[in-house]
Amino acid sequence: MKPTSRTARSTREMSTTVSRVRAAYARIEAVNRPEIWIDLRPQPEVESEARAIDERVSAGDQLPLAGRLFAAKGNIDVHGLPTTAGCPAYAYEPSADAPVVARLRAAGAIVLGTTNLDQFATGLVGTRSPYGAVRNAHDPERISGGSSAGSAVAVALGIVDFALGTDTAGSGRVPAAFNGIVGLKPTRGLVPTTGVVPACASIDCVTVFARTLPEAEQALSFMTSPPTRTLPPLPQRTPGPWRIAVPARDQLGELDEGWAEAYEEAVTRLRSAGCEIHTLDLTPFTEAAAMLYQGAFVAERYTAVGAFVDKAIASGTEGLDPTVTGIITRARDIPAHQLYADEERLAALRTRALSELADADALLLPTTPGHPTLAEVAEDPLGANARLGRFTNSTNLFDLAAVAVPSGKVNGLPFGVMLIGPAFTDDRLARIARELEPETHIAVVGAHLTGQPLNPQLLSLGARLDRTTTTAPVYRLHALTTTPPKPGLVHVGDGGASIETEVWRLPAEGLGRLLTALPRPMTLGSVQLADGTSVPGFLCEPAALEDAEDITTYGGWRNYVNS
Repeated sequence: MKPTSRTARSTREMSTTVSRVRAAYARIEAVNRPEIWIDLRPQPEVESEARAIDERVSAGDQLPLAGRLFAAKGNIDVHGLPTTAGCPAYAYEPSADAPVVARLRAAGAIVLGTTNLDQFATGLVGTRSPYGAVRNAHDPERISGGSSAGSAVAVALGIVDFALGTDTAGSGRVPAAFNGIVGLKPTRGLVPTTGVVPACASIDCVTVFARTLPEAEQALSFMTSPPTRTLPPLPQRTPGPWRIAVPARDQLGELDEGWAEAYEEAVTRLRSAGCEIHTLDLTPFTEAAAMLYQGAFVAERYTAVGAFVDKAIASGTEGLDPTVTGIITRARDIPAHQLYADEERLAALRTRALSELADADALLLPTTPGHPTLAEVAEDPLGANARLGRFTNSTNLFDLAAVAVPSGKVNGLPFGVMLIGPAFTDDRLARIARELEPETHIAVVGAHLTGQPLNPQLLSLGARLDRTTTTAPVYRLHALTTTPPKPGLVHVGDGGASIETEVWRLPAEGLGRLLTALPRPMTLGSVQLADGTSVPGFLCEPAALEDAEDITTYGGWRNYVNS
C-alpha cells in the first residue's frame, strides 16, 4: 500500500465540503428549477465558507453539521441576503441571521440561499409568488405544496441535505407529503421564530425538511431552545404498545383516487408493528381547521403585513399576489367581537380534541386529502387551498406537535401521512414514525462486509444479508488510508471491473442513520449491480484517491485483505 503524506491527506480532507458545494451548484444547474430560489449565494462565496469549515475541522473544532448544506425559506433572515417573504417590494436587509440559521451555521452547516414561498407564507399550494409557481419534484404538472414550497423541492431534488420552512396551517407538512420527504413541525416555542416574517405570530412554527427522519431530527436538535412555557403534565403512559388513534373512514371525507387505500396500508403497517389502533371522533379537528381561514383568526395575518399591503395597493406597487392580497385585506374588516366568540369556540373544540387523544400516543392522518395539478389550483385557488388544509389547519390552533413522513406512492406519486400528538411529545411522534418507514437496500464492498470490522454497525441497525453479488464492470477499487482500513469504490465507466458486493436489507431509518454518521471521505450513492439494478451503497469521493493504491485486480476487499 502506498504511503500518503500528511500534506496530501490534509488537502484531500479540506476538499470534501468544497466538493459537496460544487456538486450542489451543479445539481442546481442540472435540475433547471429556477423557481425554487429567491436568492442564491454566489458559488465562490459559499466555497470560501466551505474551505473555512474544513480547515476548522482539520484543526480539531467540533462541528457536528460540517459539510451539511441547507436552504432557508424566504421569510427567514439570512445575513447577506434580502428577506422578501415572497414579495420583492417588501424586501429588507437583515442585520443578522435568524437564530435558527445562526445555530445551524455555528454547528458547521452551510446555507446556500433563500427559497420561494407562497407570498407572506399565505397558502398551502406553492403557486402564490411573483417568483413563479414552484413545480412538484416528481411531476412538474402538479403543485409542490406551500407555503414552504422551494425548501421542500430543494431537498427532494437532492440539492441540499435539509431545509427550513415555517408552518402555520400545514406549510411544513403539505410540501413534505407532495415531494416524498420528511417534515417535522415541532411544538410551538421549541424553535425560536425571531427573525421570521410572521404569518400568524401566535401560532407560527419554524420547521425542517429532510429526506430521512434521522437527518431531520439531527438538524432540529440544533435549532431548539429550552421550553419557555409550561403545560399541565401529560397523563402517565401505562406500559404497552403504541396506541394510535384513527378516524372512522367516513370522517376522512373525499380523498383522491387510491388515497384511502394508501392510508389504510399505513394503518396496517403500524398494526403489524405491534401498535394498538383505536377509533376517535375527528369532528373537533375538522371544525377547528375550517375556522383558521373562515373565522376571525385570519385577522392576525393583517396584523403581520396588512399595513404594508394597504400602502402597496394605494401606490400601485407591483408584485403582490392577488389571492394573498385578497385574504389579507379582507381580514382587516373582521370585527373584534367575532375573534372573542371564535376563541371561545376554539377552546371548547380543543378540549374535545385533547379528550379524544387522551388514550392515544398519536393521531394518524393522511397529510392532505389529495394532490391537485397546477391547473386545478389556478381554476379554484381558494377552494383547492381550503381542501388541502382539512387535516393540517387545526394542529397549531390546538397547540399540537406533528411529523409528516412518506408512506408509499399512489399512481406513481408520493403519498404521505402525519402523526399528531400533544405539545412536547415530539420525540414520541418521531419514534412512532420510524415504524412507518419501509425497508431499503444497501450495497457494501469493504469494512461493512460480513466478518469485517464495521459489519456490527449494520447489524445494530437491524440489517439482514440479502445476497452476495458483484457490481457492474464500471468501478475501480482503491485502498484508503483510514482507520479502520477501508476501500474506496469509484464509478469510472470504461476501464472498470466487477467488484464483490454484499446487498443488505435494513429499515430506511437505518440508512438515514448511516448517512448522518458517515465519515469523510465516504459517501452514499447509487451502485449499479451485475444484474442491471441499482441500490444505495458506499462510494468514495474521487479527491480521496490521491496516493491510494488501486486494488481493483483483487476483485474485492476481502481478497485484498487476505492477500
